[in-house]
Amino acid sequence: MSAALNEAPNCPRRYPAKPTDVYLFGTCVLDLFDPEAGVSVVSLLEREGIRVHYPQDQTCCGQPAYTSGFPDQARAVAARQLPLFAGDWPIVVPSGSCGGMMRHHWPRLFADDPALLPLATSIAERVLELSEFLLHVVKPRWPRAGAAERVVLHTSCSARREMNTHLSARALLAQLPNLEVVLQDHEAECCGFGGAFSVKHPELSAAIASDKVDALEATAATRMVSADGGCLLNLNGTLQKRGSALRGEHLASFLWQRTQAPA
Repeated sequence: MSAALNEAPNCPRRYPAKPTDVYLFGTCVLDLFDPEAGVSVVSLLEREGIRVHYPQDQTCCGQPAYTSGFPDQARAVAARQLPLFAGDWPIVVPSGSCGGMMRHHWPRLFADDPALLPLATSIAERVLELSEFLLHVVKPRWPRAGAAERVVLHTSCSARREMNTHLSARALLAQLPNLEVVLQDHEAECCGFGGAFSVKHPELSAAIASDKVDALEATAATRMVSADGGCLLNLNGTLQKRGSALRGEHLASFLWQRTQAPA
């Protein structure tokens, strides 16, 4: 993949042709809390004739330590991932926040390391968030339409800023027939998760999540869709506590279930 790394998150990006092989960086949250979403990513890509390679030694992108003010620890975590993606294949990440960390912050972490910087930069150039990859590279033709449904999209605040996932996810969902994607009143606001923020400030996190859930429920959507596992954990927990019928689902799982050809 020859696309150059963009210094600013909103710079136009040059996308490669549809590849035969990709790496999957599954993220630690999906691996531990929603492995079905990771399987759905593989299913979606394999259906398009793409071989998916999942390095078994991958762990975390280092974002929790990085955003908590511990760059040395984040660098150590990221350094363990660098040798796992040495091939020249795109790296698909089913999380905009993790994708943003790898694409924009890994080169900064290794800026003073002449040995590891070239590898970190090469990886950053090949990182593509899932909806971005599907929309701009794969360009799938969905096998079936599915029943009429009303959904609301949530994107994490870091994913919006660094990867523009709200735009790619909206455009991707708009391709599905019989699907109405409604906007929430607090669309650009945080869900309250923020990684370690929800642990350090649980009362504030809960209040932010409650405001977000109010906005989600006000749309009268039957389902909430998001491509960020941390946000789904926080919002689904809040929805469950208040007894709401609304639930959130990872974008990959939603796409796979909705577009499977009928038996």
